[in-house]
Amino acid sequence: MNIAIIGYGKMGKILESLALERGHRIAGAADPFYGEPRTASGARVFKSAAELAAALGEAGGGAPAADVALEFTRPDTAAANIRALAEKGIPVVAGTTGWLDRLEEVKAAVKAAGSSLLWASNFSLGVHIFFRIAAFAAKLADPFPEYDVGGFEVHHNKKADSPSGTAKTLAETLLGVMTRKTTAVYQTLDRPPGPEELHYASLRVGSAPGVHSLCFDSPADTIEITHTARNREGLASGALAAAQWLLNCPGPGKPAGKARRGIFTMDDVLEDIISAKECKE
Repeated sequence: MNIAIIGYGKMGKILESLALERGHRIAGAADPFYGEPRTASGARVFKSAAELAAALGEAGGGAPAADVALEFTRPDTAAANIRALAEKGIPVVAGTTGWLDRLEEVKAAVKAAGSSLLWASNFSLGVHIFFRIAAFAAKLADPFPEYDVGGFEVHHNKKADSPSGTAKTLAETLLGVMTRKTTAVYQTLDRPPGPEELHYASLRVGSAPGVHSLCFDSPADTIEITHTARNREGLASGALAAAQWLLNCPGPGKPAGKARRGIFTMDDVLEDIISAKECKE
């Protein structure tokens, strides 16, 4: 795959290193805050996703120089980045969190452009396994009101959003399978939570790459489920796997096929892995 990296910070550099290790190529990167004209591997750095898209996107309906863009930036820039890339025919794998209030607007723009978007609050395969374990556990606990449900997440002190997108996805997943919890509450409570409220708290401290815990607590005992990220490489690996899926690419180092068109999430990727489906458009 020819990969464009949108956001050349810590995550962008890990994506570049892992992509090259797996036999892919870096078509270019975009980051207004990076001071050098080239990435560590020698790819050109553009000042914006729009500038990169204009240079590396489709020209006259031909194949784009960038097969796919991996977007890991900030909540205030993600939506505009995705739109700019989609308009030039570059499929986008978006891992930025905190921008989903504009998701419907972005979906409409991607569909209008006839392009592709695969978004997730977290691209770690382990996190998505955790989501499914948590959903199953919540469904089991739902008929037992003595087991109250809540949780917390911990991230490094440079993270731009709180709660994390992963925490929101987890809470929404639980609300989708439980009947006695109908509302997620993330802010500080100066009162007891209502029985219908699922309280999920956040902590920003140090260099923690990410901890998400879920607690089922009763007067007699406690059940806890936790996912702990050791580093960002799990996110990068999952994002590359998602890009390969989006492009019908059969494996690392293999050429991209015809991209799937439409809006997808990591659930679509996981379903294919679990079901061992044939990769089709």
